[in-house]
Amino acid sequence: MRAYRLLTGEDTSAFCHKVTKAMAQGWELYGSPQYAFDPKAGVMRCAQAVIKVVPGDYDPDRRLGDL
Repeated sequence: MRAYRLLTGEDTSAFCHKVTKAMAQGWELYGSPQYAFDPKAGVMRCAQAVIKVVPGDYDPDRRLGDL
């Protein structure tokens, strides 16, 4: 099964660490990062999709972050 996650957060080093940690756990980048300005909070927000091939079938109760 191929698992998919969309990592999101403010454009800070914490977001970069989140993506780096996912890659260290075997997730691979999927597509380009996306950025958007959040006018209400006055900050840039980031998103990066990641995928990972894992054994087993899809289970909606499985936490993707634990894969």
